Amino acid sequence: MEIGLCPNLGWDMSKFGTGPEKSAMKKFGFFLMTQKGYEVLQAFTENVGARYIDCVVGARDTNILEDYYEKISKFCKDRQIKFYNRKENYVLNSNYSFAISWRWLLNKPESKLIILHDSLLPKYRGFAPLVNALINGEQKIGVTALFANEYFDRGDIIAQKGIEISYPIKINDAIKTISGCYKDLVIEISQKIICGKEISSYKQDEKLATYSLWLDEKDYAINWERDAEYIKRFIDSVGYPYKGACTILNKRKVRVIDAEVKEDVTIMNRKSSKVLFVEDGCPIVVCEKKLLKLTNVIDDESGKSVLPLKRFRVRFE
Repeated sequence: MEIGLCPNLGWDMSKFGTGPEKSAMKKFGFFLMTQKGYEVLQAFTENVGARYIDCVVGARDTNILEDYYEKISKFCKDRQIKFYNRKENYVLNSNYSFAISWRWLLNKPESKLIILHDSLLPKYRGFAPLVNALINGEQKIGVTALFANEYFDRGDIIAQKGIEISYPIKINDAIKTISGCYKDLVIEISQKIICGKEISSYKQDEKLATYSLWLDEKDYAINWERDAEYIKRFIDSVGYPYKGACTILNKRKVRVIDAEVKEDVTIMNRKSSKVLFVEDGCPIVVCEKKLLKLTNVIDDESGKSVLPLKRFRVRFE
């Protein structure tokens, strides 16, 4: 349900989009993917109003288990919001557009483009910033709203929201955590635009810039030469909605869904990736430092659990 008073900012929006002023109503386009895009669409509709949406453009993502494409499409259909697949021909009739989880270049000069990025820029420009931040054990994650320019993630920053986290944390929980940041930023910025407020911004400090590379199936492979704490973070960071950390067991690809760090023991001929103990049917694997108990491992092809192991003397490759 739309509300008459701008949430958070306290502006009365009831006068917008009615009577003779309707022709001047501000409109927004949305380029949306994933759970974050879906939740922003929901929040915008509830707190600002569907009448302010010019159209929504969506796209599928085969790299994740649930891309929310169908949910976004159905949400728009149920509320009579124009929805397009990115491959369709469409024209934007909006003052501003928001891009969330979007993976393609956009050249729509008729609408000012605001990008929502999964990091506190200028850190982690590029691809999979949240995943890589979690793998690296960052203590603070967040979202940046910035104006698009010709270079990816280098545009002027409009606003940022960050949240302190603690480990262990799974990627799905981290996504849920920062989804609130996405919703707050989009609602606050859109309300300012509707109410005629200036959208100020500032340039990024290039000296602080870091970059994050794109990931493919090879990057899901566990490097057993790392310490157990790192591998645990890696497993948690590429889990659902992504495909999950993988390794080879008995010449078959398996996905490690969950694991626990165990205290180390003295090993005279230390070789990472070998199973040292079995506890509760779960293998405990030697890492560079400490040990890792694999509590949920499934066959990549069948999706069935491979635990308990049939053989004790095995290594993961």
